Amino acid sequence: MKRILIVEDDCLLNKTLAFHFSADGYDVTSALNAEAAVKCLAGAPYDLVLLDINLPDGNGFDLCRAIKPDNPDTMVIFLTANDEECDQLKGYEAGAVDYITKPFSVEALQRKIGAMFAMLARHRPAGEIYDDGRLFLDFSQQNAALCGQPLTFSAMEYKMLHLFCENAGVVLTRQRLLERLWDVDEKYVEEHTLTTFVSRLRGKLEAGGERYIKTVYGMGYQWIGGRMK
Repeated sequence: MKRILIVEDDCLLNKTLAFHFSADGYDVTSALNAEAAVKCLAGAPYDLVLLDINLPDGNGFDLCRAIKPDNPDTMVIFLTANDEECDQLKGYEAGAVDYITKPFSVEALQRKIGAMFAMLARHRPAGEIYDDGRLFLDFSQQNAALCGQPLTFSAMEYKMLHLFCENAGVVLTRQRLLERLWDVDEKYVEEHTLTTFVSRLRGKLEAGGERYIKTVYGMGYQWIGGRMK
């Protein structure tokens, strides 16, 4: 599920945008000022930020420049009453992908963003996405959702999930898993640690009763949920 942060101090416009994008199936968070936006961005990654320039406690250009170093894949679209060409150029220089002046059509904005996400999905390697209609995993962006609800995985859990999904239906021996999995400090994953990681994954993936990882006793594990799209 794509995550959108709306940074707009006009409460009515903020609520209107949040309502429409939530109805489109996006996970939407609203912020009325720069300080709230910074806190939101520190808590979780966003796919898109809809950003006003004139905020009560800061400047949208400065916020955009602050966002990009730690969130290079987060797209920013400015929504603003500033229609001067110099402001538009400033917006693109700050790292925005688009600059839309007020007033604007909410429906047109919805369609533009939908087309933008669709284009990005088409250009993303197929092996980086797992989607069986219930579980969604985006390995390149490290985003995940189960039945539409966001899931959080560690870097090692994503690595393990990627290995399982690449070998769906294949029994991966414990030895093969141990050889392929290294933690972020390049330390070897031990047998007990492997068991712990598999248990954690099951706890997150199979809470609703659906099975994803099958234990093949005496050998290892097998991914049995869905298929790569």
